[in-house]
Amino acid sequence: MSRVIAIDGPSGAGKSSVSKRVGAQLGFLHVDSGALYRIMTWQCLLHHIDTANPDDVAAFAQTVNVTCLPQNGAIAYFVNGQPPGDAIRTPEINAHASPVATVKAVRDRVTAWLRDLTRFGDLIVEGRDITTAVFPDSPARFYLVASAEARAERRRKEEIEKGIANQSADAVKRSLLARDAIDSTRKYAPLRKADGALEIDSTNLTLDEVVQTVIDALPKEWKRGRA
Repeated sequence: MSRVIAIDGPSGAGKSSVSKRVGAQLGFLHVDSGALYRIMTWQCLLHHIDTANPDDVAAFAQTVNVTCLPQNGAIAYFVNGQPPGDAIRTPEINAHASPVATVKAVRDRVTAWLRDLTRFGDLIVEGRDITTAVFPDSPARFYLVASAEARAERRRKEEIEKGIANQSADAVKRSLLARDAIDSTRKYAPLRKADGALEIDSTNLTLDEVVQTVIDALPKEWKRGRA
């Protein structure tokens, strides 16, 4: 049976960097659940779906098909045979992703996709409801947090590195906080720390320190044969 390391937390808390590093060290496939919501948002915008209209989004969500395949230590996503690339990492997608993600039909579809990925083997899955709704029974559940300032700085750096930065640091921070508010108050599968999940504040920790904290907290048998 496949093992799943589940990691939740707000944007910029370090989920992606930590998940990729832990996955590489342990041989677990990295899964970015947020990319699936971004893909859904991207497709809504491409097809001129009003992302502020839950009924329209819910109906459209049933038509979106994503192919998932293991690739270079991670699960890669394809829409109509093509990878979305940085098209799903723009400020426009950021602005529309949270409203789309509040729609139950969208979350149900993404949750089904994520659970099906266990057929590929051991996974480390990052997101906002992985520990609470998608894989609530995993014995390895973590909740990463960091100060708003630290998270905004990380997101801004990421946008600069990808050549898509067109927001000020303050604008990035406001965007993160706005998304936090939507994600933590939505009716279905809100962002929250799951009972029993280990909370890690990454504000003043290095990436290596957070990675080691996660690995140290895993069930002992999961670390056998570690690379």
